[in-house]
Amino acid sequence: MDEKLKKDELAGTVKFTPSLCKQRYEFIKQLVSKHKPKKVADLGCADCRLLWILKFCNCIEMLVGLDISEDVMKEKMHVLYPLPGDYLQPTERPLTVILHQGSVAQKDPCMLGFDMVTCIELIEHLEAKELEKFPEVVFGFMSPAMIVISTPNSEFNPLLPTVTLFRHPDHKFEWDQAQFQKWALAAAARYDYTVEFTGLGAPPPGKDVGFCTQIGVFVRKYQKNGEPEAVEKCSEHVYKTIFKAVYPSLKDEKYLQTAVVNEVVRTSETIARRLLENRKSKSKKVCDSVETDHPCLRSCFLRCVASPALAEADNPDTEPFLNGQTVYIPLAKIFSFPKVKQLCGTVETLSKLITGKVALSSDASALLIDIECENEEWENEQLLPASEQ
Repeated sequence: MDEKLKKDELAGTVKFTPSLCKQRYEFIKQLVSKHKPKKVADLGCADCRLLWILKFCNCIEMLVGLDISEDVMKEKMHVLYPLPGDYLQPTERPLTVILHQGSVAQKDPCMLGFDMVTCIELIEHLEAKELEKFPEVVFGFMSPAMIVISTPNSEFNPLLPTVTLFRHPDHKFEWDQAQFQKWALAAAARYDYTVEFTGLGAPPPGKDVGFCTQIGVFVRKYQKNGEPEAVEKCSEHVYKTIFKAVYPSLKDEKYLQTAVVNEVVRTSETIARRLLENRKSKSKKVCDSVETDHPCLRSCFLRCVASPALAEADNPDTEPFLNGQTVYIPLAKIFSFPKVKQLCGTVETLSKLITGKVALSSDASALLIDIECENEEWENEQLLPASEQ
């Protein structure tokens, strides 16, 4: 339909900006933002475009697509794989994306327990027998908290010059507003749903034909506790799973540990660098006051002032300090950084996650950083003549 509308746009007859396809996806996205569903299924997902858009909604933890055409899904399903950035910076929410090949006229227990089911421009593609079974399967068996169904409004068709009978050669029918509302109200009444009607693609001024795309938003009247009784009568899986992707999440301890270790290393290196630079600054002031240009004497003096046996903080339990060539950074100090605290929650969790991944003191109360190499580089700089530094 959108391809035909593009031709109309060129002719200046009907113009939708953005396209109806994008408007439908935006409509679903806004519903998701408002109602915060965790499990969403798209029936007739085709090229997976809506699923790709919804995977960025932070409330969703499971996305499932169902379509009769395996080839169409396989052509585009690569867009649903996690990206490298998803592994580098995992989010707190878990996300699983699954694609099934099958018919909406068949019952499969994998489609139970969803908060929202979308059927965007789907029902007009169904054969009469499939359409007859559709309410029983989607409203009765799947029984999600919300169902969104969109379909063409045939009353709008005369405004589309390229449309003769139907908007797409695969459409088995196209309803007017009265037909769609009669069907929708009957399904809602039978399966205890309420329904509100809306649409997208307003007609030109003076044309009282309704929206180009008509939409029914169904909401279940009652909240279900547990799974439907129908699951006992339908335990056989008839859908074929062709795709599954589990996104990295901080709920998984493996990814949480990696994120914590990376953050701890960055934080501790920053602390150690500041401490070392402060010590170097003090040492340089003393060094500059020594009246000698002899390399051997200068090197000896540098090692004395730059590598003290022990230089502790006022409170070694919470503040970092130097012991020879090692920086001691108490875990309490690292935990005080907001990002670390957010990831770990407690110092005990922090200690558990980094143990064995970084060097810790014998009592595991502080992280250790060896700064010997950095000191040698600094000493060499001080031994060079000023013209070569």
